[in-house]
Amino acid sequence: MQTLQGKTALVTGAAEMRGLDPDKAIDELNASVPLGRIAEPEDIADVVIFLVSDQARYLCGALIEANGGKLVK
Repeated sequence: MQTLQGKTALVTGAAEMRGLDPDKAIDELNASVPLGRIAEPEDIADVVIFLVSDQARYLCGALIEANGGKLVK
C-alpha cells in the first residue's frame, strides 16, 4: 500500500470522526514528530521484519520504540 505522509484510512477516519479536516490534522501530526512525519505502515513493518529476523536473535526483553522521536504520553 502506498500512502502519502500518513494519509491512511485509520488516520483520516479518526480525524473525520472528530469533525476535523483530515489533511489539516495530518499536517499537524506530521509537524509534531521530530522526524517530520508520522509513521507509514512500511515503517512499522520494517521494525517487525527486523525483530523476526536472525539479525535480532540476541535481543531479549528490549523495548523498541518506532515513534519518529515523538514521545507518547
